[in-house]
Amino acid sequence: MRKKVKSDKQMGFTLIELLIAIVIVSILTAVALPSYQNYVRQSNRAAAKAILYENAQFMEQFYTENSRYDQTVGGAAVVLPILQSPRAGIAQYNISLQAVANAAFTLQAIPAGTMAGDVCGTYTLTNTGVQGAGGTVADCWNR
Repeated sequence: MRKKVKSDKQMGFTLIELLIAIVIVSILTAVALPSYQNYVRQSNRAAAKAILYENAQFMEQFYTENSRYDQTVGGAAVVLPILQSPRAGIAQYNISLQAVANAAFTLQAIPAGTMAGDVCGTYTLTNTGVQGAGGTVADCWNR
């Protein structure tokens, strides 16, 4: 029978190798995280704008049925079908309506939650299709 010879070499990582791996992961995270957060903000903005358009379409249908934007023929106040963006979960934007009888309406998407300090601020959309934002309108509506 043979005797087992004990090896002097130890298996595993050295502290230096472990530190180098941690530094590499940290650098990758530092580069990727801001980019990811930017995509999340863009996604939240797109969802809010889509909901503004949906509510605007609802308001035009409401006007067709009631000949005014602020209330029904019976005098009941208009209630928007979608009051937050996203539709379910934590609100990133709260949707509100300012209606003036049979003259006009303005929908607003007011930032909330993690979007509260967003550079585009409050999005607005009027009955004539005029878009507004707290930031540069062209940049904010085209993002």
